[in-house]
Amino acid sequence: MAIDPEDLLPRKKMPEIVLGQDLSTMSEHELIARIAALEEEITRARDAIKARQATKSAADTFFRKN
Repeated sequence: MAIDPEDLLPRKKMPEIVLGQDLSTMSEHELIARIAALEEEITRARDAIKARQATKSAADTFFRKN
């Protein structure tokens, strides 16, 4: 598996996100930033899932019995 150059870059510090947090105290800007951070995290999680599926598929192919 190749190393992704982005993995070598320092990670952006994510704002602390607490699920179920009271949103009524947050400004519009804070809410927009929260959504952006959550969307980035969702993308990162989906990419991790795809990588694991690709690894599993490669292993299944390699060890497939004929």
